[in-house]
Formats: sequence, structure tokens, C-alpha cells
Amino acid sequence: MEEYVKEIEGIWANKWLTNMGPKHLELEEKLKEYLDVENISLFVNGHAALENAIAAFDFERGSEVITTPFTFPSTTHAIVRNNLVPVFCDIKKDDYTIDESKIEPLITDKTCAIIPVHVYGNICNVEEIERIAKKHNLKVIYDSAHAFGERYKGVGVGQFGDASMFSFHATKVFNTIEGGCITTKDAGLIKRLSMLKNFGIEGPETIDYIGGNAKMNEFSAAMGICNLRHVEDNIRERKAITERYIERLGHIKGIHFNKTRDDQTYNYAYMPVLFDPAESGTTRDRVFERLQEENIGSRKYFYPLVSDYGCYKNDYDSKDTPVAKYVSDNILTIPIYPGLSIADVDDICDVIEEEIKHANR
Repeated sequence: MEEYVKEIEGIWANKWLTNMGPKHLELEEKLKEYLDVENISLFVNGHAALENAIAAFDFERGSEVITTPFTFPSTTHAIVRNNLVPVFCDIKKDDYTIDESKIEPLITDKTCAIIPVHVYGNICNVEEIERIAKKHNLKVIYDSAHAFGERYKGVGVGQFGDASMFSFHATKVFNTIEGGCITTKDAGLIKRLSMLKNFGIEGPETIDYIGGNAKMNEFSAAMGICNLRHVEDNIRERKAITERYIERLGHIKGIHFNKTRDDQTYNYAYMPVLFDPAESGTTRDRVFERLQEENIGSRKYFYPLVSDYGCYKNDYDSKDTPVAKYVSDNILTIPIYPGLSIADVDDICDVIEEEIKHANR
């Protein structure tokens, strides 16, 4: 609190509360360096960033966008709210990212873009997605909400595709309370985004673009400046917690962790655990209930599958993406955050282990 209060003192002094003030500009520069990206545009939240990024490409109304149903609703909603049609591609069972081998059969003459998701910080097969996109002249916009600060083969993940969206929500590894950004190599895209998020204003008397209001304010930017100082410590703590979970639960039949890769730098944003009911003798839902009984919060993330939402189920069938359906029905994210003690991690593991032992008596 003391650090944040010190950071916002200047806002009272200069009375600049929003509209791309000094804190906003400072955070932009610091994030460009930390994320290893050329250009960045800050937004009020990650969803607004993604929705405006899609709008900036000015796709023809009714065009199709290939994406994954195993994601937060924001990804799909951003597509639909741009008057585009989501086309769901199945995911891979080992890391839950879009199955790049199934993208090309979904491409039609109406396809305009691919929006893959770096799920739980697991980075998609960016090389193959780029090859497909170039072959078919498609744009690629990554939903990188879970991938803040990550690198692939030494390169900041925000450098891949035509644009990447990061979320700075309070639940993320790095937060500005609410916030988000778009990163891109295209300076022209940044200019369009600047107008889209600020009423289309290009100059004091020039408005040649129809835009809305999605700017990050100075108080959120100040929080980001504070949190960026601590993000590496945050990640180190998360890594230690992850390693303890794997040590405690990795030997148990029916429990599966997502595949990791040596050429990626992880942020340990989430701790997803997949419970195979045939192998473990219990279900994800039962483990969820047992944890609740012990006042331990866990999350069925992502459940239900987007294609099973009430607003989409009349137009889609989750059976068309069987791997995504299986993962959605059986995965649970368990607690991981700085300050979670190893003793508490052990208590959580004890509950999970006891539930599986009880189910197999």
C-alpha cells in the first residue's frame, strides 16, 4: 500500500487522471522492455483490447474466425461482437492449445483470421500457425491473456502473429487491477488502436475514425508500475508451488499435468490438474466438492466449454471438438498464488490424495 500511495502522489500533483498521462506512458515503455515487444497499446481491460484489435483489421462482416472453444468467454464474445463468426477447432490433449493439425480443414473462402489461445501459459505451435496463415493469407491474433512475460526460444511471446492480447486483470501474474494491452510489430495497427480506444480522435479537431472509449487510467497504470517491480519474485514463488504440487501428486494414477517444453519460459500462472475418471476412480467434480468442504477454492477452468454456453449451444455442438469437451469436463485449476505456503500446498494435496484413496477402497 505504501509503495502504491507513493506512486500515485504525482497524479495529485499534476491532476492528470487519464487520457494517456505520464504514468500511462511510463508503463508502456516499461512493458515494451519487459515483454520484449516493438509496439504496445494499453487498454482498460483485456477484453476491450482483444475486441478492438479485431476491429482494427476491419474484417468483412460475417467472415469466419477459427478459434478454440476451450477458453474464457471473452475470446469468443470479442469475435461475435465484431459481427464475425467463430469456427471452433479442437485442442491437443497434452497442452490444451489449439490443434494446429486440424486448422486447415476448417478454412473456407470466408475465413479471415485465426485466434489461438496460449492456454494456462502453454504457448501454441506458433511456427505451424504462421505457416498456415501465410499460405491462406489470414491474420493471426493471439489471446495471450495467460502468457504474460513468457518467452519462446528466447523471444517474447507478444512478438508472434499480427497482434497479441495480454490481460492485466487482478487475478493474473501481473495486474493493473483491471487492464490489458495489444502488442504488435505493426506501428500502423497501434495508430488505429489509439483511435479506436479514444473515440476516433486523431487530433484536436480531427476525428476521421469511429471509436469508443477503452483507455487505461493513470491509477491503473501506477498499479502496473508497482507490480512490474515484483513480477519476477511472483513468478519464482509460483514455480516453487508448482514444483511441490507435481512432487506430491505426480505419482498418483489418474492425475495428469499439462505437457511442458524446454524451449519456453513459463510464468506459472495456473495449476491445472486433469482427473481421468477411468484411471483415478473419482471425478473432477467430486474433487472440487471435497476441496470446497475444506474451504479450499478451486476452479473448473474452463467449464462449460464455450460451445455449451446458452448463448452458443443452438449454433454449435461440443461433440464436434471431443478433446476440448473431455478436458473441459475433467480439468480443475487448484490454488497457486504468491504467499501460498508449502504447508498449505501439502494440505491441499492431502485432501486430493485422500479423495482418490477413498474412491478406490
